[in-house]
Amino acid sequence: MRVGFVGVGRIGAAHAQVVRDHPAVTAVRVADADPVRAGKVAAELGVEAVATPADAFTDVDAVVIAAATSAHAELMIAAAAAGLPVFCEKPVASHVAGTRAVLAAVEAAGVATQIGFQRRFDAGYVAAREAVRAGTLGEVRRLHLITADAEPPHPSYVPTSGGIYRDCHIHDFDILRWVTGREVATVYATGANRGAEVFAASGDVDESAAVLTLDDGTLATLQGSRYNGAGYDVRMEVAGTAGTYVVGLDEHAALTSAEPGVTFPGGTPFREFWSRFRPAYEAEIAAFVDVARGERDSPCTVADALESFYVAEAATLSRNEGRMVTIEEIRA
Repeated sequence: MRVGFVGVGRIGAAHAQVVRDHPAVTAVRVADADPVRAGKVAAELGVEAVATPADAFTDVDAVVIAAATSAHAELMIAAAAAGLPVFCEKPVASHVAGTRAVLAAVEAAGVATQIGFQRRFDAGYVAAREAVRAGTLGEVRRLHLITADAEPPHPSYVPTSGGIYRDCHIHDFDILRWVTGREVATVYATGANRGAEVFAASGDVDESAAVLTLDDGTLATLQGSRYNGAGYDVRMEVAGTAGTYVVGLDEHAALTSAEPGVTFPGGTPFREFWSRFRPAYEAEIAAFVDVARGERDSPCTVADALESFYVAEAATLSRNEGRMVTIEEIRA
């Protein structure tokens, strides 16, 4: 099997290394908007560097897209036209219309797709999902999700990121759907600007909060930050009538107990996403090789990504207009 890569920044290069080591893969071809970076990554991994994204689509059996967000939709549609199975980092596109266009293209072409929501491969989230399915927690009544970065992204990234709900919390929206098996019905979101001016200037916030109601009445709350000095903090609480599971509560949790004599957690908090989720990233891209070979169904399709994007759009609209927004309003 031969796999082409478009975009070999940190995640793309890491994906390329995992795919290169897969026993079914015989060749890897990498391209990047920065040809020097493509050449450097190719030399480090012992794979082939090609000049353009089109070259990465030539003489391959599947494509991995980890390029800039603005290029995702065009590249996925090109992969569909070429009849190639395609893995793409989130988001599929920067807006609903673009995501719908990609969905139409891949469905018409009949190609396998997988979107990079790596939390679906994290052991804690998998355990929480299994507990919900097995009834271990009883009837799920409440959830709480946190995604907080230790440091903000580079200022140049913020204006084109799409905002914290589309860029960051879309992971929370996806995993909320995946763990519970329910859809979000309504969203009320808010935010604050307490940090760099670039966030406000870009129409974004650096502190976020939201209340979501699922289609069965279950309540979910959400918090986020670009300035969580304690460390990179990603957690999910799932509370039911018979028990509560917490994902991300281990020795590395970015928490300090205020209770006398309590020393948990005592480990070093993660500072960024790769350290926290590396096993999940590796598992998801290995799964894509199996998807491309027709050996398993996609664990996260473009249709899944669209549902999560609807929630992100609803949250963004809610924050901008200061009102509750239904997902049906966004669909329409």
